[in-house]
Amino acid sequence: MHEKDRHRIILSAVQDRPVVTVVDLCALTGASEATIRRDINALHSEEKLRRVRGGAESITPPQFVGLAGRPFSVNETINIAQKQAIAHAAVELCEDGEPIIINGGTTTYQMVHPLALRRMQVFTNSFPIAEHLLKNTKNAVTLPGGTIYREQNIILSPFENDMTRNFYARRMFMGAQGLGPLGLMEGDPLLIQAETKLIGQADELVVLVDSSKFKARSSLVLCPLERITTVITDEGITDQAASMLEAADVKVIVAKAEAAQTEKAAS
Repeated sequence: MHEKDRHRIILSAVQDRPVVTVVDLCALTGASEATIRRDINALHSEEKLRRVRGGAESITPPQFVGLAGRPFSVNETINIAQKQAIAHAAVELCEDGEPIIINGGTTTYQMVHPLALRRMQVFTNSFPIAEHLLKNTKNAVTLPGGTIYREQNIILSPFENDMTRNFYARRMFMGAQGLGPLGLMEGDPLLIQAETKLIGQADELVVLVDSSKFKARSSLVLCPLERITTVITDEGITDQAASMLEAADVKVIVAKAEAAQTEKAAS
């Protein structure tokens, strides 16, 4: 990865949380610790970030309180490597210029960092995803109208005229509360209503779930397995879960958490 591209990802990452460690940045960029430390020193000298012990922080941290209060910020160490690898694999499916939909979620949010190297047309109902992309990338961003749903920090509307029906996407990327034989599951009727509209605007549905989601269940089914085009998950997926998806003709991509680092180290 070129130095300029690494710097974009690093500057994107420091807007995500108060302090980003060298280890985190190695996972995001695939670069060695020595390279990341040199990058941090260079960006510190240019006053684009602040060097701290073991990592870096933003000189102008985001003021939006919701960024710090999202579940993935509170539990950022839980499956974070898997989520980053899954998100990286998701962005690899995209081509510059094409329209995509990104639904709010802890795994889909991780797409914002590799998207720092892209120029996409992004429709999202996630307030934090939209804010981050606008501040730190060159992607075009469209938001639906509605109310910010505090628990998920996403924008939801019960009305039809919320811009959703006016946006077409090649792919929609989304997470879920659970994934089982009946399909994608969520826990709130309002989420189901809003996400069903979004799914209808995309040719392909790409689901980003770490392997723990195959054990999770909910009382509400969002869509059947047959509607899903691709599932991106981690190496923890069981043979049973893989067979379930194969029987429904769903493509499975297994993202290895260390894959990005290994690939870059070899180049």
